[in-house]
Parts: sequence; C-alpha cells; structure tokens
Amino acid sequence: MTGKRQQVRERNRLSLIEAVLDSVAEKGISETSVSEIIQRAELSRGMIHLHFGGKDNLVDEAARHSSEQYYNGIYALLETTGQTSQEHIEMIVRGDLSEEILNKKNVSIWYAFRGEARNREAIAAFSDTRDAKLRNMIFNAFGRIAKEAEIEHPNEVARDATHGTLAMLEGMWTDYLLHPDSFDRSEAVRIVFRFLCAMFPNHFDLNGALCSL
Repeated sequence: MTGKRQQVRERNRLSLIEAVLDSVAEKGISETSVSEIIQRAELSRGMIHLHFGGKDNLVDEAARHSSEQYYNGIYALLETTGQTSQEHIEMIVRGDLSEEILNKKNVSIWYAFRGEARNREAIAAFSDTRDAKLRNMIFNAFGRIAKEAEIEHPNEVARDATHGTLAMLEGMWTDYLLHPDSFDRSEAVRIVFRFLCAMFPNHFDLNGALCSL
C-alpha cells in the first residue's frame, strides 16, 4: 500500500471514529445508527465494514480512541510539570478538571459509554474510572508520598488516597454533567485538594495557602 493510500485509509478510519463520538455526544449510543455515522463522516456504508468489520467494532474502537485522547491530554500536561509526586498528582487533578478535558462533549461521551459498559465488555474496559492505567499512575505517586512522609502502612494509605481522589473526580464529572453552566472548576479543584491536604499536609500545601483555607 502506497503512502498516499495509507493516509487516505487512516483519514477515513478516523472520520468514522469521530463521527461516532460526535453522534454519541449529541444523541447517545442508541441513536448512533449506521446511517447517522456515514452521514456525519460523509463516507459510504461499506467503509464501516472495510475498516472495522461492522458497527459494533467501530463503536468499541471509538470508546478506545476517546480513552486514548484522555490519556494523551494527561500525559502532555505531566510533561510540563516537575518531577515530584505531588506535582504529578496536582497536574492530574487539574488536568482532569480542565476545560480541555472536562467539557460538554467529553462528559456526554464518557457517561454514554458508562451506561453501555454493563452490556459490552470492550466498552467497559475504556470507561472505568478505576482502570489499571489511571489507578496505578495515581497509586504509585501516593505511595511515594506516603513513604516520604514516613506514614505507617504506606500502601494502605496510598490505596485510600487513590480511591478517594478517583471518587471525588468522578463526582465532579457528574456534577458537571448535571450542572454544566454553574460548575465552578476552581471550587472543584479546591475541594479535591482539601481532601489531599488532610491526608498529606506536608505535601499538598499548594502555594503555601490552600491547606489553611
């Protein structure tokens, strides 16, 4: 396959994925029909079978692509921060609640996939807040912090901090889904860090002030 043909193939493939995500964001999974997808992508019906073998595989791949975009955003932010575990946690929290990641399209897509996760294992793998990649990233950072602080049972504390942080972030996404116009990002960040300051007061005293607010 020539380079140009490969580029066209990848462009068409991505167009179908983006068409699925746009439709899911606006109409939900149940209303994301083959006709809706090909109309949005401006491609023929046969392209779905050519690239994905059918609609179900295409939707599964769209869920994977959406998850990959989320992590690419987080990884890009981590490259801009320092190397300490506190800085990594801070950037993950701020990134997760940022407008670039937490917006109407992304939150609609994520909750649509969450609703379908019970019925489709492939989608569940990419719509679980506690998936291994995110959980381990946060747990490892908290584990290092707990050891630095010489906390008794550091792994247990790191696990609790990880689950608590993920639960709070998911709660903020739910709040945004239900009240997008009144959602306050700075307040959401402050609430999460109040929790972290209580657990690790020597590590999350952001800007020398947040923990004392």
